[in-house]
Amino acid sequence: MLAPHDPYGFLENGGEIGALIAQFDWSRTPLGPIETWPQSLRTTTALALSSPLPVMLLWGRDGTLIYNDGYAAFAGKRHPALLGAKVLEGWPEAAELNARVLDTVLAGNTLSLREQRLALNRRGVPEDCWLDLDYMPILGEDGRPAGVFALVIETTERVRTEQRLKIAQEASGVGVFEWYPESGLLDVSDEYRRIWGMPPDVQVTDDLLVSLLHPDDRALSGSPRLTGANPLAYVEYRRFDPATGEIRWIARQGEAVSTPESGQRRFVGVCFDITPRKAAEDALRASEARWRNLFEQMQEGFFIAEAVRDAAGTMVDFRFVEMNPAFEARTDVRMADAIGRNVSEIIPNLPPELITTYAIVLETGKPARYEINVPSMKHRWFEARARRIGPDRFSVLFLDITGRKRAEAALRESEARFRTLSQSMPNHVWTARPDGQLDWFNERIYAFTGAAPGTLDGEAWMAMVHPEDVASAAASWENARRDGIPYETEFRLRRQDGTFRWHIARAVPAHDERGAITRWVGTNTDIDAQKTAEAALADLADTLEERVAARTAELAKAEEALRHSQKMEAIGNLTGGIAHDFNNLLQVISGNLQLLSREIAGDEKAEKRVDNAMAGVARGSKLAAQLLAFGRRQPLEPKVVNVGRLIRDMDDLLRRTLGDAIEIESIIVGGLWHTLVDPANVENAILNLAINSRDAMDGQGRLTIEAGNAFLDDAYSGAHRDVAAGQYVQISVTDTGSGMSREVMDQIFEPFFSTKPQGKGTGLGLSMVYGFVKQSGGHVKVYSEPGRGTTIKLYLPRSLQTEDMLVEKDAGPVTGGSETILVVEDDEAVRETVIALLGELGYRVLKAPDAQSALAVVESGVAIDLLFTDVVMPGPLKSPDLARKAKERLPQLSVLFTSGYTENSIVHGGRLDEGVNLLSKPYGREALARKIRQVLVQDGKTPSYETVRPQPKSAAQKAALQAAAAPVPEPARRSNLTVLVCEDDAIIRMDTADMVQDLGHVALEAENGLKALEIATGRNVDILLTDIGLPDISGSELAHRLRALKPELAIIFATGRDQVEGFEGAARTALLRKPYRLHALEKILGSILD
Repeated sequence: MLAPHDPYGFLENGGEIGALIAQFDWSRTPLGPIETWPQSLRTTTALALSSPLPVMLLWGRDGTLIYNDGYAAFAGKRHPALLGAKVLEGWPEAAELNARVLDTVLAGNTLSLREQRLALNRRGVPEDCWLDLDYMPILGEDGRPAGVFALVIETTERVRTEQRLKIAQEASGVGVFEWYPESGLLDVSDEYRRIWGMPPDVQVTDDLLVSLLHPDDRALSGSPRLTGANPLAYVEYRRFDPATGEIRWIARQGEAVSTPESGQRRFVGVCFDITPRKAAEDALRASEARWRNLFEQMQEGFFIAEAVRDAAGTMVDFRFVEMNPAFEARTDVRMADAIGRNVSEIIPNLPPELITTYAIVLETGKPARYEINVPSMKHRWFEARARRIGPDRFSVLFLDITGRKRAEAALRESEARFRTLSQSMPNHVWTARPDGQLDWFNERIYAFTGAAPGTLDGEAWMAMVHPEDVASAAASWENARRDGIPYETEFRLRRQDGTFRWHIARAVPAHDERGAITRWVGTNTDIDAQKTAEAALADLADTLEERVAARTAELAKAEEALRHSQKMEAIGNLTGGIAHDFNNLLQVISGNLQLLSREIAGDEKAEKRVDNAMAGVARGSKLAAQLLAFGRRQPLEPKVVNVGRLIRDMDDLLRRTLGDAIEIESIIVGGLWHTLVDPANVENAILNLAINSRDAMDGQGRLTIEAGNAFLDDAYSGAHRDVAAGQYVQISVTDTGSGMSREVMDQIFEPFFSTKPQGKGTGLGLSMVYGFVKQSGGHVKVYSEPGRGTTIKLYLPRSLQTEDMLVEKDAGPVTGGSETILVVEDDEAVRETVIALLGELGYRVLKAPDAQSALAVVESGVAIDLLFTDVVMPGPLKSPDLARKAKERLPQLSVLFTSGYTENSIVHGGRLDEGVNLLSKPYGREALARKIRQVLVQDGKTPSYETVRPQPKSAAQKAALQAAAAPVPEPARRSNLTVLVCEDDAIIRMDTADMVQDLGHVALEAENGLKALEIATGRNVDILLTDIGLPDISGSELAHRLRALKPELAIIFATGRDQVEGFEGAARTALLRKPYRLHALEKILGSILD
C-alpha cells in the first residue's frame, strides 16, 4: 500500500516562515487552503524556503505574497503582515513597479533590474534603498504562467559607499586612476576626467594623456618612465588646452599594487589640480621681489633682528639679521660689520629699556612705538616702531627725528617765554587753536573764576559768561575766526564768588609763512568800574527818588535780617555750649553701656535693658546733632558730588522708609552740575523732606524728587538778601499732600515748630535742613497751598571741580591693635571710659587731663603712635596748638580730634579744616575702633605687636610718663591662629574675617584661589577657610595644592554641601555649613586643631 499523502510535507525544513505558512489561514486568500494548492506552487514554495537568498513568490493576478526567511529580514517591520497579502496592498509605495512586474512576467517574460532605487517604509519611516531584482514566471499545471518567482538582493550599502567615495573625491578635488602600462589603458574616476577635461565616453590611454601635456613636460609621463623604480613617483606637470590656450598644473602620484605572473602590471594613483597653489607661489615670489625692492629703496631705516638670550631664557641683547641701505646711511652702522653680530658690540651704551621694549614685543606680539636718543650717535633722536615677525625675531622701522626734536625744543622755549610774559601781566591772557577752541589760560583767569586748571578748555569757558552775553560773545568770536580778523567784544564774566564783572575781550590771529592762522592770542580786561560809572551817571537823575525808597526798604529788610542773624547767633552759641556738655555726658553713658554689654553677655534681660539705654543715647545724640545743624555749628565734611547719583542711590532706602502706598518718582536732568556739600547731610535733608511729605499725605500719594541746574540772577538775589546770584544745583521735593497756609510756611524753619501731634516730632527736622543748606552757602524756597501739596527747593552752589570718589566710612572691619595712644580729655568720666574701650581693643594707652600735660608726655621721649584729643580743652594751650607742637616733635605722629562741639578751632566756614580727622561725640566702640584704624592706616602705619619703645631720659620725663600711664584692661587671650579666608563674595569674606578677628585670631583675606596661593606661599598659615566655588580654581583644588605645600595645614570648607570630593574622612579637615554664625565658627576653629 502507498503511504498516506502529507499536504504540509513541502514545508519541512522551511524555517520560521515555513511554520508561519503552515499556521496561516490561507482560505481567506485567493490561494485557498494548503490542501488545495497545485503541485507547482508547493514545489516553488519549497524551493524558495530552502534558498539562503531573499526570495518572494507572487501568485496569481493579485500577486499573493509568499516568501522565505531571507525576505522576512529584508521586509523589516512589514513582516509578518506581508504574508498572504496582495503585493500592491502590501507594498503601496512600490505599487507601480509591482504592477509592471505582474504584467510583464505573467505574460511569460523575465525581468531584471539593477540598483533599482525605491523608497520603502520598512522600519516605520520611508527610506531610500537600492535593489538588484530578478523576476521569472512560475508555470502552472496547465503549462501557462501562474505566478512570479522573485530574487531580491539589496545593494543599498554598496551604493551609498560608492556615493560617499565619489562625493569625497569631488570635494577634495582628488582624481583616482588605475593604469595598466602593458596595454596603455587607464580606468579613471569622474573627478579624474574633470581635472583632465575629458568627456565621460572617451577611452583614456597613455597616448591621450601625453597629448594633453605641455610639450616641455611630456617626458614626465607615460611608458618611457617604466624603467624607474616607481614610474608613478610624485610629479608636477602642466596640462595644455589647445582650444582655449589655458594651462593648468596637475600633481600626480601612485604605486604598483600587483604584478601578475603574466607580466601584466597594475598601478593605482591619484591626481589633483594644483594651479591655485602654483599661482600663490608665483604671487609670493613676486611679493618677495617687490618687498626686497621696497626694502632696498625705502628712505626709512629698517632692520630685522633676533633675540639673544641668557641661560635662563631672558633676552639680554639682539643681533642684526638684515638691514636696508637707509638704515646704514642714517645710523652709520655698516651692514658688513653688523650682520650676525650683537648690537652691544656695535652700538655701545644702548639704553637697557630698549632691550626691555623688544622683549615685550616678542612676548606679547603687540607692536611698540618709541623715541630714543643715542648718545654714541651724536645724540641723534630716532622714532622707532617694532613688530614681532616670528619666534624670537622682530623688525624695526627707524625715522631720524633729530630735526623735529630740535624744532620742538625751540617751540617749547618760545612758548615758555610767552607763558612767562603772560603770567606776569595783570590781564587775563588766553590762546586758541585755529578752529576757535580755547586751549590755554593764564593763572589770572583761574584765580578770577575759581575754576580748576584745564576745565575752561574748548567751549567750557562760556559757562563763565553771563547767560545774557553768551550769544553775542559767541557770534562775534565765530565771525572773527571765520574771517581771520581781530576779535573784540564786551561781556560779563562770573567771579569765583558768583558775582559778574564786565570785561572787554580782544584777540588777534598769528599766521604762518603761508598766511594761514596758526593760533589766536587774546586778553580780557576788567572794565566793570567803567561800566558801573557809566550806568550810574545815566541812571542818577531818573532813579533818585526810587533809590531813596528802595534804600529805605533795604534798611528795614537789613534790620530784620540783623535781628534774625542775632537770634540765630544766640541760638547757635546756646546750642553749641549745650551740645558740648551734653555730648560728653552721652559719651560717658554710651561708653560704659558698651563695656557693660560685654560683661553681661548671655543675660537676656540685662542685655535688653542695655539696648534700651543705648537707644536713648542714640536719640539724644541725634537731638544734639539737629541742634548743631540748626545753629549752623555742625562740622561739615564737604565733597564735590553729583546729587543725581546720591538720589538714585537713596531710591531703595526711600521706598522702604515711605512704604508701598507712596509712589516715588526721581527726575535727574542730563548734564547735572556738581556741588561742594557734605553728602551725608544732603541725604539726611532729602530723607527729612520725604518723611515730612509722607506725613502730609497721610502715608498715601505721590512724591517727586527732581535734580537740575538753576541760575539765580541779580533780580532774584536783590529780592533775597542772603542769596548770591549765580549758578546752583537745585533739588526739589514735591508731594501731593495737604499743603500749608502762608502762616505755617512763615514758621516751618523755626526751631521746635511742628504741625504734628504731640510726641510725633521734635520740630527740628526742617530747621536742621535749613541750617545745613545755609551753612553750605545755599538757599531754600518753599511753594505750597492748602490742598494743593508742597514743593521745597534746595539750591546748592555749583562747583566746577571734578567729582570726588565717595568711600563708605564704616566699611572696614572692627579691629584693634597694639599701638600706643595718648588720650587727652579734661572730663574724667569720658577719659576713663575711652581708656577702657581702647584697652579692650588691645592698644597701649597714655592719658592726660589737659593739653599742657599731654605736651609733657610727648616731650618725655616715649614712643606715641596716635594723639587722641578733645577739641575744647581748658588752659592756655589749645588742642590744635598741642597737635601742631606734638607733630613738630614726632613727625610720624597721627592725630585724631574728638568733640561734641568744635567751636571754630578746627572748623572754619562751617567746614572741617583740610587734613583734620574728627570723631564726633558720642561715639560707639565700633566707630572708635574703625576711626582709630582708619587714621593709622592712612598715615602709613600697620598693626605691630612688638613695638620698641625708648625709655624716658630724665626724672621729669619719667614722672610725666608715669602720670600718663593708664590702667588698661587685659585684652582677651588670643590663640594667635592665622586663618586664610578665601571667598569671592566680598561681603561674606569681610564678615567672616571680622568674626575670625573677634575670636582673637589673625585673618588674611583672598578673593580667589590664586591670590590665596600667593598669600600662603609667603606667610605662615594655620587654617585655610575656603568656599568651594571660586572664580578661577575650585576650593578643593586650592586645598589640594596647599596641602602639598603645607601637610599640617588645617582646612575648613565653607559650603552648603554635605561632603567635598577627595576629602571624605581626611584628617584636620572640616565642613562649615552656610549660612553660619559666630558660635559655629568659634566651635569649628576650636575643634579642628584638636
